[in-house]
Amino acid sequence: MEIVKLIIVFFGIIFFIRLKKPLFLSILAGVLLSIILYKIPIIKSGELALKACISKETIALVLAFYTITYVQRMMESRGHLLLAERSLDNIFNSKRINAMLAPFIIGLLPSAGAVLIAAPIVQNASENYLDVEEQTFVTSYFRHISEAFLPTYSSILLALELSGVDMTMFVLGMLPMIIVLFILGYIFYVKKIPKSDGISKSVNKKKDIKNLIISLWPIAVTIIIILTLKIPPHKAVIPVIIVSIFVNKFTIKELLPMFKSAFEVKLIVNTIMIMVFKELLTYTGIIEKLPEYFGALPIPPVAVFSLIFFLGTLVAGSQAIIALALPLAFASIPNGGLALMILLMCITYIAMQISPTHICLAIVTEAFDVSLADLVKKTFPIVITFSVITIVYSYIIFLLQ
Repeated sequence: MEIVKLIIVFFGIIFFIRLKKPLFLSILAGVLLSIILYKIPIIKSGELALKACISKETIALVLAFYTITYVQRMMESRGHLLLAERSLDNIFNSKRINAMLAPFIIGLLPSAGAVLIAAPIVQNASENYLDVEEQTFVTSYFRHISEAFLPTYSSILLALELSGVDMTMFVLGMLPMIIVLFILGYIFYVKKIPKSDGISKSVNKKKDIKNLIISLWPIAVTIIIILTLKIPPHKAVIPVIIVSIFVNKFTIKELLPMFKSAFEVKLIVNTIMIMVFKELLTYTGIIEKLPEYFGALPIPPVAVFSLIFFLGTLVAGSQAIIALALPLAFASIPNGGLALMILLMCITYIAMQISPTHICLAIVTEAFDVSLADLVKKTFPIVITFSVITIVYSYIIFLLQ
């Protein structure tokens, strides 16, 4: 019965999304259904909602989104995004490279707001060769590839800590799957973009590389600060903003309007609502009970945990399912090692690309003015293909380890 309730909640969210309702209203419907179906007292629901709103995680997400958006406004005002695009054009003479590489590079920045920096570059690279839903997919998909394996992301660090798997071995083991992600994105959508944009190759690549550095240095420096000092994204961005003010000679008159334009109300409301939903689901204890329910199925434990991680990621997000289920998975499959880690992290990663709790999806769909359902439709074929390849690859790793 608990699983039935969970399915009702999930499909309730999907139903409102299909009605073209804003994401925060769709998630609110999921919140209300959770309160009713799991019989959470009204007062307790209010306490949980308040806890989610003022939690350090929520505040950090909102601040990260705001500060990254502010950096984006600064880069736009100096034409740095267009400069980055032209530099990539000159170096590679390929809009396909622009569409794939720019979001990936920008995605090295572990912040929800980073996807907005990639959006205009993908739009310019794809022009009319991709429809708006496909542009949304390409932006989101390639921006998130680094999230599958880089230990700059909290979910990866948490998984490595809980599993005891060696960080270097994990990163190296994931590299073939990263290549698979690039190939799948190319085959399904990017190849629709013409191979050449008609611009002759650069005769001064040193200058183009220098321009690429000039245009993207705020992102690169932010990543370096996060990696070396291990601080939240918004704290890493603040010194970059200060340095950029002096380097790019911004005036007070230019800076003041950006404080307002960087504040995206809908996206912040979406973020808060998603965090409230996750808090309520955690309170119900349903995620902790998933192994028990799936354990009764007549299938191998590795398949059971694959289902748990896929469904759990859809309804609660990657961090929640990793924290709750990863120790159980490695306890249940003690000889899983690197192979089990790769399988579960790949399943978690690809499930996040269609999860209504994924904040970045709310941001990118808002930016392109498309529905989450449209993005999921474009992503689903890759979800299936990547999952099948993951199963085969992880089994090969298991045989070799």
